[in-house]
Amino acid sequence: MARVRLSVTERREELLGAAVEQIQLRGVAALRIADVAAALGVSNALVLYHFSSKEQLVAAAFNHAADGDLAHLRKLLSRRTSAVRRLRTAVRWYAPTGSAKGWRLWIEGWAVSLREPALREVACDLDQQWKAALTEVIAEGAAAGEFPCVDPAAAAWRLTAFLDGLAVQMTSYSGSLSRAAMLEWTDDALARELGLDRKELTAAVR
Repeated sequence: MARVRLSVTERREELLGAAVEQIQLRGVAALRIADVAAALGVSNALVLYHFSSKEQLVAAAFNHAADGDLAHLRKLLSRRTSAVRRLRTAVRWYAPTGSAKGWRLWIEGWAVSLREPALREVACDLDQQWKAALTEVIAEGAAAGEFPCVDPAAAAWRLTAFLDGLAVQMTSYSGSLSRAAMLEWTDDALARELGLDRKELTAAVR
């Protein structure tokens, strides 16, 4: 059967999807252009036509994967309910026990970005977008009098730093902490950053 001819956009999407799968399977360091090509049954030259180097491909694949999680975060934060409810839903989804799919890829990306400027730029931009989305909703809730957080940006930074660190621990040492304990810590962190106690947070999301 003849291979279906794809548009440039469709081909790039296909290549990026394959690159994400190969990064998750092999890690960035071991990834080769040939692995992505073989996964799709295409030539190395085709991959290099769209992405001129492995570094460019990895940065684009990381951006492609993380954009999906970022879009879902924004969807959760745009719901028509209280800021507290939106934040707790988003934080629980983002936490290592949630359904966000990008943690292993993020951790790979952080490690490689120490040596790869292209990936570092992409990772930094995406990280700033996560923090900005949380900051906006925290500021909205504080302005509405839902909680007394005085510095929404700082709260978003500390909250994401906590969740990032927890994700590294849980991804590296799977099973070292129960899901119940992690969710309890996550609620503690959110309540602390919003200026609430746990009882107030629990009451606000009922």
